[in-house]
Amino acid sequence: MELELRTERPDDHREVENLTREAFWDVHVPGCVEHYLAHVMRSHADFLPELDYVALDGDRIVGSIMYAKAWLDSEGGESLPILSFGPLSVLPAYQRRGVGSRLVESTVRIAREAGWPAIVILGNPGNYVKHGFKNCKKYWIAMAPGRYPTCLLALELRPGALGAKDYLYRGSPVYEVGEAEARAFDAGFPPKQRGFRPSQEEFDMFCRSFVE
Repeated sequence: MELELRTERPDDHREVENLTREAFWDVHVPGCVEHYLAHVMRSHADFLPELDYVALDGDRIVGSIMYAKAWLDSEGGESLPILSFGPLSVLPAYQRRGVGSRLVESTVRIAREAGWPAIVILGNPGNYVKHGFKNCKKYWIAMAPGRYPTCLLALELRPGALGAKDYLYRGSPVYEVGEAEARAFDAGFPPKQRGFRPSQEEFDMFCRSFVE
């Protein structure tokens, strides 16, 4: 499969939101909020359009990745600007075919060349360890004091960039989307039935388990 990667354009927005909806429907919770997140991210101050990429198979957009600013706060009062990404979306028919990997690898390279020190995300470790992500405890990055969730993952973009400090991760408030707003936005799409999938329990377990 020959993929073209390029930055997202305004005329891609609805197609990206639709593919994001298809990619995440019932994956983490019944239904999803990720397509609404994609919609509101673009107008947020923390959004990084230079890292907003889509993957195309011919004329069809089959994958998308979006980035926002995040921060690592240290005990000394310092705040290190870093990156976070998500949603990372791939149409179901194209999943497990390398589309997501291409999007991650290409944008990680761009971020590294731009001088960003690190990327921290919330995700399934099985999807990201192959790209060099490690549990955040490796870098003493906590979600709350002394709390290192299994799903909090970090990639140092240059050796030693994070140093030997204790950090608290602070993501962009753009990710704090409300379910009611997401449901209202979803009403503008073709109806879909919400239901249970085992991945919902798996994701909940990752979020509730911690590295000692």
